[in-house]
Amino acid sequence: MEALDLFLNNQFTESLDKLRPRVKDSMYHALFYATLLAMHGMMTFQQDDIISAGRTMKSAQELCQRFRRKSSGVGSVSSLGKNSGEKLSEEELHAEVCYAECLLQRAALTFLQDESMVSFIKGGMKVRNCYIIYKDLHNFLQSSHFHKGPNHSELKGGVALGVGAFNLTLSMLPARILRLLEFVGFSGDKNYGLSQLHEGAEGLSLRSILCVLLLLCYHTFLSFILGTGEGSLADAEELLKPLQQRYPRSAIFLFFAGRMEQIKGNIDQAVDRFEEGCKVQQVWPQFHHMSYWELMWCFTLKRAWKMAYFYADLLSQESHWSKAMYVYMKASFLSMLPAEEERPFGESEVELFRQVSSLKQKIAGKSPPTEKFAVRKARRYKALHPVTLPVPALEMMYMWNGFAMIRNRPDLTEGILNILTQAERHLLDAPVNDYTVDDQCMVQLLKGVCLKNQAQTQAAEACFSHVWKSEKQIKFDHYLIPNALLELSFLCSQRGNREQAISLLQRAKNNYKDYSMESRTIFRIHAALSKLKGSSADTEESTAT
Repeated sequence: MEALDLFLNNQFTESLDKLRPRVKDSMYHALFYATLLAMHGMMTFQQDDIISAGRTMKSAQELCQRFRRKSSGVGSVSSLGKNSGEKLSEEELHAEVCYAECLLQRAALTFLQDESMVSFIKGGMKVRNCYIIYKDLHNFLQSSHFHKGPNHSELKGGVALGVGAFNLTLSMLPARILRLLEFVGFSGDKNYGLSQLHEGAEGLSLRSILCVLLLLCYHTFLSFILGTGEGSLADAEELLKPLQQRYPRSAIFLFFAGRMEQIKGNIDQAVDRFEEGCKVQQVWPQFHHMSYWELMWCFTLKRAWKMAYFYADLLSQESHWSKAMYVYMKASFLSMLPAEEERPFGESEVELFRQVSSLKQKIAGKSPPTEKFAVRKARRYKALHPVTLPVPALEMMYMWNGFAMIRNRPDLTEGILNILTQAERHLLDAPVNDYTVDDQCMVQLLKGVCLKNQAQTQAAEACFSHVWKSEKQIKFDHYLIPNALLELSFLCSQRGNREQAISLLQRAKNNYKDYSMESRTIFRIHAALSKLKGSSADTEESTAT
């Protein structure tokens, strides 16, 4: 707990120094030490750091194995309690939950460490084994065979963390992706997962902080990027408030505070929080990179293209996560400036777009979808006389669900709508080329989202319908059609027409595949369907009552 306090107060080196002397004999010291190194490796994205963290996590797992019941194995926790005639000691139960955490984190590191499909499958097996251990532990703790020990709250928190994380994550994964990950037969209950994490977040322990961090990630990131924004800001603020009071200068909690202001549309306050988070510590610059990314989007929302470019440039120089994406964003922001305006550092958007394809990378043998999207969009700049992208910064903003951030900011929505109206006029006046229909439909999709934000429902519907009806004319940007259907379904849902909304979502899910950023769209469709079907079930239950 002292090491955790140091970590949350930005004293990262001191935290590791506090843990290091006992990593050979204490499960918790070993696990937390390895967790900090894993977090660092994931943020730096340097292979040496990831490999080093993987080795440390493996050593922690081996230490936990020494404390497990010798006959213990995957799926045996509950059977030991029922059939062996012996009760698991509290130490053995802690060994199980720490072992499961090590497995889960090793799986995450495996996915990042090696590009081969063999490693991907190995990582999947670790996740499966981990899932079974958590499931058995949860059942055992509910049974009459279990007796509470003096460290019961920490044990209970560890199981709540695992069960909650799996239920929440699995509930967000569409069946198609579950099958790809070989999670067949696994199911997740979002509400149960959230309740388990809230239960684990109670009090102040190692696991309570991890549960809070997972909940904050869900409410402020996952529900927006991979869902329909169904997270609860009120819950997130309630969770964060006591921790901010306890750790007022914590870079981690300042980051989440900034994200919450951003979601509420308080962009200037968000900028203040992110900048403050960068100032409070200089030891792990990777925390700065997380804030730079969000600052880039804050200035995008404000249409401050040179400031957005500045943060994309910082990321391209300092961060190893996605050079292709950072350079694409730099080029995108420059292309939003008037042609006659001087470019920072004398850079050319055309030359930057041409660099993108050479910067893409592979994770688990595949290029990240965002990089593939950037490479494909930048490809048109390879020509001697390229056909320019109309509003690439706004198109990528849509991919990250940025338009949801300005729902309550009519001034920001109006400013972006004006840019899209100008782009629409320019495309109508320009000579027809291979990209004309695609570009026009992309602008219509974004324009429709702005009109939806302004509650101009009929005008928004006309924009989305135009995209859908242009399906056969679209040559390259096939992602536009399922996303237009998704947006149309939101309008139907707002009008209370659930059946039509579900029908549009089913069409978007079943009729289109192999388009750009498909997984992200499928996640959003799944979230929208789950929400609609859930509300429908609630209504039926209320009516029956």
